Amino acid sequence: MTPPQTDIIKAADIIRAGGLVAMPTETVYGLAADATNDLAVARIYEAKGRPSFNPLIVHVSCQQMAEREAVFSRLARQLALSFWPGPLTMVLPRRPDASVSLLVSAGLDTLAIRMPAHALAHDLIRAAERPLAAPSANLSGTVSPTTAQHVADSLGGKVDMILDGGQTEIGLESTILKIDGERAMLLRPGGLSVEEIERLAGVKIERASASGPIEAPGMLASHYAPQARLLLNAGAPGDRDFYLDFGDSGFSRRPNTLNLSRSGSVREAAANLFAYLRAADAECRAKALKAISVAPIPDRGLGEAINDRLARAAAPKPKP
Repeated sequence: MTPPQTDIIKAADIIRAGGLVAMPTETVYGLAADATNDLAVARIYEAKGRPSFNPLIVHVSCQQMAEREAVFSRLARQLALSFWPGPLTMVLPRRPDASVSLLVSAGLDTLAIRMPAHALAHDLIRAAERPLAAPSANLSGTVSPTTAQHVADSLGGKVDMILDGGQTEIGLESTILKIDGERAMLLRPGGLSVEEIERLAGVKIERASASGPIEAPGMLASHYAPQARLLLNAGAPGDRDFYLDFGDSGFSRRPNTLNLSRSGSVREAAANLFAYLRAADAECRAKALKAISVAPIPDRGLGEAINDRLARAAAPKPKP
């Protein structure tokens, strides 16, 4: 699904005027605004109800645009060459003369930056002629959107325009690495597996402490959460649960069940995760079911990112 060029031009005009545009990427839909405009960035936080200490990801269309905003080490350039455009975000030192709003960095001296692998996102960034701040296009802490309808359901009139690019390909947010010189630390697993990065880039990736500071999006303990209670590693569905199955277990024929991947593919499960969580949540409300229970997911490849999202979705929600 490709919107006409007139929609891209209209969306770019909205961005330059300080508005908000939901754009598809290969990961999830992002709520995009001019990253160089303080008021526009503030509108993102306001629309999402996002804590101001939670930084945003800057989206660029080329390496030159990225290097105008952040300092790239040899390793950072190697990773960009290997995995951009694609679902890799790097947290890098912010350039002293960066044009990106300080609100994007949430008080940090770093920037989270990536180049999305989606034609519509590229077209919008190029047409707007500036980097775009674009967290997931949903209310903060809720399930991320993988279709334009998910955006409309979550944000409604809080967004000025939604570019409909159909369902996203990967379905999980980007992998986030903090690059400190020639060291790489995983801050958030995502749509690019750690094993693939290490294999192709020849770099050993360290793991951030779970109790460390919030240095990037997706590091809050409670995040990506449906309204219904979420039960993890359920070997079988409960009597009054909606069940998210995985693999050929035989449970998929029971009512109130969706299978993330009958073939046991973690890539397929990743692509289905957020859409199925939304569908299960709606069924729980409609049928007064007790909870959403999820089958065990192998912790390999994209399974690490799936289990990260599920653990945060199941975590106790912060009190308002």
